[in-house]
Amino acid sequence: MSNYPFSYKLSWLPRFVKPSLAGDARDFAPMAGTLMDPPPKRAVRLAFVGDISAVANRSAPDCDPAIKALLGAADLVIGNCESPVVGRPSAMLGTTLGTHHAMSERFLAGALTAVGIAREKLVLSLANNHVLDQGVAGFDETVAALQRLGIRTVGLAANGPVVPVRVGPLDIGFAAFTLWRNADESLFAGRVSMDSDPAHWPRDGVDLLCAVPHWDWEFRHFPRAETRVLARRLAGQGVGLIAGHHAHVVQPMEKIGRTIVAYGLGDFLGTAFARQPWPGRVGGILVVDVSTGAGSRGAISSYRLHPFMRLRAGDHERLLPVAALVGQMRGKVEARLRAVFPSSSSEEGVTA
Repeated sequence: MSNYPFSYKLSWLPRFVKPSLAGDARDFAPMAGTLMDPPPKRAVRLAFVGDISAVANRSAPDCDPAIKALLGAADLVIGNCESPVVGRPSAMLGTTLGTHHAMSERFLAGALTAVGIAREKLVLSLANNHVLDQGVAGFDETVAALQRLGIRTVGLAANGPVVPVRVGPLDIGFAAFTLWRNADESLFAGRVSMDSDPAHWPRDGVDLLCAVPHWDWEFRHFPRAETRVLARRLAGQGVGLIAGHHAHVVQPMEKIGRTIVAYGLGDFLGTAFARQPWPGRVGGILVVDVSTGAGSRGAISSYRLHPFMRLRAGDHERLLPVAALVGQMRGKVEARLRAVFPSSSSEEGVTA
């Protein structure tokens, strides 16, 4: 059984229809910031995307060239694999209704090509509530499929709490975990990382430690107090960068000392239903430059969140920078971003 509180289950549909804006953007950071001035002479670029699913895409998405170029320029792209990758779903009814996720290996490969993400530059987290939607066999099939595709994974209990990934001259450690599960704990234990305590995470030889948590509550633009407490605990234990998932809407940025926190990047490819209210179709791509220079190795020099919009196009989605939207929709999206991010405007952070 899942571990969601009953009150949360009751609120799921109302919040899906109308995502909550309860909160105050003044408590948070702008969607772009510089931590090193002048910037380092050499740096690697990380791009974090949100949840990836085939629920809203029966065929590969269309992607604006600006977004494709943004992702293609990154040295490493990190996202959350929200759907098991299987040849044939075992939970047929739930998959048809959209409560259980599944995507094919062919779809994932085509979607990555469409958005300009090279598989060898991709890391996907499997630490999420949907990873066992197709059962234990589907979980095993997912791990094997990603390995065949040449995609590195994090968030597997078998690999330990921190997985080091070489990016240029840097060793970056990724600690992915989920606080939520849609199945019994016994199925997740030993398969999916649920370790949110950084006190015993290994970090020897790691230049930058990044957390990739599946946390908070869905369809709320502002994180819960408990989520912010966990972010502070992670930062206090040496985590320098946190990029969260699960909310399915964009959430604020925060700076805790020199730690950068993106509480929620929304969906990269729609995960809820094919038809979704527009606030849930706004996502973000977090681009972070990390210094490789002597004396500042592994330090974040700058960050920028690039919001974008997923529009329906038949059996798939179109990914567009906010600046490419027109008319009333652009105005609504920019107003929502101003409500979530302090000092954001149509000129700052809303183009890819």
